[in-house]
Formats: sequence, C-alpha cells, structure tokens
Amino acid sequence: MCELFGLSASRAIALQAPLEAFRLRGGRSADNPDGWGIAYRNGDTFAVSKEPLAAARSPLLAQLALTLRSDLVIAHVRKANPPTPAVPANTHPFVRECCGRQWVFAHNGKVPEVVEPQGCCHPQRSRPLGETDSEHAFYFLLDEIAAVFGSVLGSAPPDWLGRLAALSADVAAYGQFNFLMSDGEHLIAYGHDRLHWLPHVTRGYRSVMLASAPLTADRRWAPVAPGTLLVYRNGEQLAELRAPAAALASIPAARTPSDADRAGATHARCSAGQDAATACAPRLG
Repeated sequence: MCELFGLSASRAIALQAPLEAFRLRGGRSADNPDGWGIAYRNGDTFAVSKEPLAAARSPLLAQLALTLRSDLVIAHVRKANPPTPAVPANTHPFVRECCGRQWVFAHNGKVPEVVEPQGCCHPQRSRPLGETDSEHAFYFLLDEIAAVFGSVLGSAPPDWLGRLAALSADVAAYGQFNFLMSDGEHLIAYGHDRLHWLPHVTRGYRSVMLASAPLTADRRWAPVAPGTLLVYRNGEQLAELRAPAAALASIPAARTPSDADRAGATHARCSAGQDAATACAPRLG
C-alpha cells in the first residue's frame, strides 16, 4: 500500500537517512513499486520531482536523498490499488493553485467511492488530470475549503481548518484516508489509521517528521490518533483537530459504506458549515 513521508522544520536540513529508507520502501523493503514523487520547498515555491517507476530503482531519487536540503517536504511511494496506469498524471504528490497559494497533496489508502458517478465527493471547480481517487479527493477538499479560506493561523484555528478536519473524516468513512498536504507554508497531516510522527528539538532547530511507518530506529516515533488533523509550521505544531464524535464513529477499517455511513457523512459535512440544500444532499446521494 502507498506510503507517505513529510517534514516541517525551522530551517533547511539534510534528509539523507530518512529519505534513503523511504526510497527503499518503494519496491524493496515494502511493496510500493508503481511510482514515487517528492515536493520540497525551494524559496517561495515547491520543486516537484516524480516518476512512474519504483523508487528503489530510481537514480534520480537516490541522488535527491543524498543532496536534498529543505524545511518543508512531502513525499510518496505508490502502490496502485485499485489499479490505475503507472503514468505521471497518476503519480503523487499532486499540485494545484487555490486561494492564491500553491497546494501539494499525497494520500495513503483507497477511497474508490469518491470517483464513482454517484459517489460522495466530486470537485466542481476543476477536473483532475489523472484517474486516481487520491487526486479526486484532493480537488474536492480544496473546492470545499476555498469558500472559507483564511491565510492566518492565530490563537484559534481558522474556519478552513475546521472544515478540512470534518471533511477528511467524511471522506475516510468511504475507505482509508491518510494524507499529507501543504499550502506552501504549513504541513497538514490527517491520520486515519496509518501515520506516525517524530518530533526533534535541539538548540539549533526544531523539526517534525511524519511517515506511514517509522523510518529510523528512534523509539520516539508514535502513531497519530485516528481521525486527527495536525498542522505544523517551521517544525512547530500549531493545531490538532478532531472531527465531531458522530463523524469519527462512522470511520471503518476500509469497507463499503452503508446507508448509515452515508447519513453520518452528510451530517459531518453539514456540521462543517455548508448549506444542506445546496451542498450536502446532492453530493452524497
């Protein structure tokens, strides 16, 4: 199954050890042979490299693991499940402009419901370039938070983060939905059932790494609680949000949603602030 790696740090740092371990998860130490990608902050924008081939066999990723220094990273190794072609358009991470920012997204799991004609979560503002449920869900999330987007994280989380937490639980109710996301400033992580985090603080800098499975021998790696949205900037945690209990109760361990799941997901979306008549009912059937 696909795997994720992310970093937020207070300064650009080398990532040779974790990136090399992550590279081998793409077809050698784990069965994720269908592509790899990495987005890393380079000045005021993301640089993105990706290939639809096994990460463990990629000279390019091996070189990046040796030389890359950054303070904000999202990386992915892919296992195509359900099967879609191993082509660049289906290779994570995905990039899109929204709300005056460049957004990056990578997903672990599967939520096939979102791409079905009568499925739960269809983007309205733009069409995905590939065929994956992951890109489809990414565009949907951006559509839904755009109307309430705020650029500043103060003492209380802004409306768009609350909506993102609720909608993430909504989508997770249709399968398995762990993801890393960034707006170019923050690292946003949603843990459904397979995500770990590792903080690091020294006198020189602070950082946090997130990964589907621990990438180093450090025993401080810890699982992210199911249904939790974490937000970091410069290595510091700014917010930890959980969806309402009613939404969390409907998150299964990857199964086909029942009528009760659909009703619970509708409630979660409406409780995030949408108008039920115009936004909730049509998209959830």
